Amino acid sequence: MISNQILQSTIDGLKGITRIDICVMDTEGKVLATTIENAEQYENTVMAFVASPADSQAIQGYQFFKVFDEHQLEYVILAKGDSEDVFMIGKIASFQIQNLMVAYKERYDKDNFIKNLLLDNLLLVDIYNRAKKLHIDTEARRVVYIIETKNEKDANALETVRSLFSGKTKDFITAVDEKNIILVKEVKQSETYEDLNKTAKVILDMLNTEAMTKVHVAYGTIVNEIKDVSRSYKEAKMALDVGKIFYSGRNVVAYNNLGIGRLIYQLPMPLCKMFIKEIFEGKSPDDFDEETLTTINKFFENSLNVSETSRQLYIHRNTLVYRLDKLQKSTDLDLRVFEDAITFKIALMVVKYMKYMEQLDY
Repeated sequence: MISNQILQSTIDGLKGITRIDICVMDTEGKVLATTIENAEQYENTVMAFVASPADSQAIQGYQFFKVFDEHQLEYVILAKGDSEDVFMIGKIASFQIQNLMVAYKERYDKDNFIKNLLLDNLLLVDIYNRAKKLHIDTEARRVVYIIETKNEKDANALETVRSLFSGKTKDFITAVDEKNIILVKEVKQSETYEDLNKTAKVILDMLNTEAMTKVHVAYGTIVNEIKDVSRSYKEAKMALDVGKIFYSGRNVVAYNNLGIGRLIYQLPMPLCKMFIKEIFEGKSPDDFDEETLTTINKFFENSLNVSETSRQLYIHRNTLVYRLDKLQKSTDLDLRVFEDAITFKIALMVVKYMKYMEQLDY
């Protein structure tokens, strides 16, 4: 239950204070953490100690101790030496690991609760009852962040996020699938969505530098009750998807800043197909050559400004006008007319959405 890294850090700290070598083994005699060289040679001795009724024993110049979790033997600790001082250090090590098990079990229970809360697996009455038992505030302001990592089961990214928020006991970090880390963060009354965006950027920068991994961060809206945390999670999930489809250049995406992309994302596929058929008469924007697509995108970027677009494309104004006229003939849409430009822009976004949904089906 406790990670080997935590066990190693604990006994390293104890050795630094006491100068006594310590080893932690599982009930099958496998070394989990150690400051003792060649601790593997004591595997058979540990197995014999596990089978004995004794809770502690001095064997071959070592003090052996058993660590239980609710009467279930979990660990065996070896402390090098057979003096009373070594016995005391061994007891302290056992006590420390026992406390770590309790703390980790409580964290596991909370983690399990948060996962089920996010996935809507709890009845309303169970949410409040379990939150009360786990001492989780039911009326705090919270928001859900989703951190999507490039690699599946990215342990470095998870530990980096945990270390970033480890001092904040009211925040929860968990994972509900292979690639996403979930942060349920408590939000102060004074914090705004601008502050939430700053937090997202801090997470992004930390993971880029510390964990050396590229990530996308999305977050939902602030909720005031624990029962609504799942809503913020669903919003963050939608923001992550909409960001991938329409705003691929953004690494941070907020649900309350998705614009028209959020509306298109919720359209049924048959309606999208009908719309594209009406606009392009059976054609697709994919049929346009690269020059035409570049011209269209640059024209939209410059808010339909012909002079600025021609300057940025390094072409004569008349050349741009010719391209727009050519496009008008093939689509019956004049991008210099605001209403036609809106229709064309929405059509391009709908096509992007359809492509994304088709890839998911594969």
